[in-house]
Amino acid sequence: MPPSLLRIRINHAGDTALGPGKIELLQMIARHGSISAAAKQMKMSYRRAWELVDVMNRCFDQAVVVSTAGGTHGGGAQVTEFGQALIAAYQQILEKSAQAAANELHLITRHLKKN
Repeated sequence: MPPSLLRIRINHAGDTALGPGKIELLQMIARHGSISAAAKQMKMSYRRAWELVDVMNRCFDQAVVVSTAGGTHGGGAQVTEFGQALIAAYQQILEKSAQAAANELHLITRHLKKN
């Protein structure tokens, strides 16, 4: 079953604290060490990426991403240990949800029209 079949969002106080796009953004920040490079990789504006990071950091009681301002040596961003734990927990939620609903998902997917 394709992993993109289920899309789970965790909401908090009117915001989406975590979802597939935010998890992908965290993974890209971890890989590139930069919000700007992650945004470019995902074909989104730096402003949008920064807003998503800001929402995550405001939703949780610990920082998810920390950044350093630019300057002579340039800035950067790092997914915190807590942020890494969120990525892992979110992936586990997707896997467990898919396993728990395997029969129902099978019924649904076998009746989807072919493209």
